Amino acid sequence: MLKCAICCRPFDWKEPPVLRTLFKITGLLILAATLWSGFTLYRGATTVAVVHPATGPAVQAVYATGTVEPSVMVPVAPRTPARLTALLADEGQEVTKGQVLAQLEDQELQKSLDDATAAAALARKDYERKLALTERGAVSKEALDQAQATLASAEARAEQAHVNLDYLKLAAPEKGMILRRDGEVGQLIPASQPVFWMSCCAGLRVSAEVDEEDIAAVKPGQTVLIRADAFPDQVFNGKVQSITPKGDPVSRSYRVRISLDANAPLLSGMTAEANIVIREEKEALLIPASAVKNNSVWLVVDGAAEKRDITPGARTKNAVEVRSGLAASDTVVREPKPDISPGRRIGARLETWKVPQN
Repeated sequence: MLKCAICCRPFDWKEPPVLRTLFKITGLLILAATLWSGFTLYRGATTVAVVHPATGPAVQAVYATGTVEPSVMVPVAPRTPARLTALLADEGQEVTKGQVLAQLEDQELQKSLDDATAAAALARKDYERKLALTERGAVSKEALDQAQATLASAEARAEQAHVNLDYLKLAAPEKGMILRRDGEVGQLIPASQPVFWMSCCAGLRVSAEVDEEDIAAVKPGQTVLIRADAFPDQVFNGKVQSITPKGDPVSRSYRVRISLDANAPLLSGMTAEANIVIREEKEALLIPASAVKNNSVWLVVDGAAEKRDITPGARTKNAVEVRSGLAASDTVVREPKPDISPGRRIGARLETWKVPQN
């Protein structure tokens, strides 16, 4: 029984329904806050794998694809039209300078040579006869001079006929390899149409196409690491030789010539992958590639998650170079989950991470 504070008379008091409802709502809110606080503490107790950045070599390169080709390709073609009568060399064959590669039909030129040789022989006999007569005074000096001129002209024609006949023997201009043959026995070959293509004077090179967005970083003399499907476990060294000054507006690329080491076993026509080294660091700061999302990483600092922007450098499938934004002592979340957020309480499990050998 309650008493009035003024008159001290006893009275009965009943709690209003509205107030009773308000008390219930307040209690529910307090309970919800308590549960949320507990959930937050539980959620913050998640443990993630973390690593310290490692140091190691980093290579930043421009990637391109290309084709192996001879540095110099020389055509071997007839000077006059003629029919091909014999093939004495074929594709892939090493040849020496002056070696005869093919024979063209020479019947007419052979006859011309025979006629010119005979005419020169007659002219010599006539000159020698008149020379003897001149010594005895039986022939004038003018007649001897005329015979001498006739002899010189006949010998010149015979020499030219011999040269023309030699033209029908297609010979290697230099030491090298036959890369392609474009003729068959019996075929009529027009003048200046190559029967053979051969490499000479220099080794092989790679002709690669570089995207226009990367070409500004490519310079002559840069080292190139080359791979080919035919030799999957080998890497060949090369050097940037030249860059075409005009790009292809359709493919938006520039052609880059890359010289190969002389001992590279690559063959002309092979497809090659080229990594043009534009920057190399021996002691770079590296982190797992899985830790980087949109050029940022997550750290664990004093038990809480912290997002940090970085400046990435060279990248591989497994590692990313960090040029700025991290220190070697930082604790980096190796594989951040989508629900990670700044300030969230996180437990850290430190793992040892070594730079992968790519």
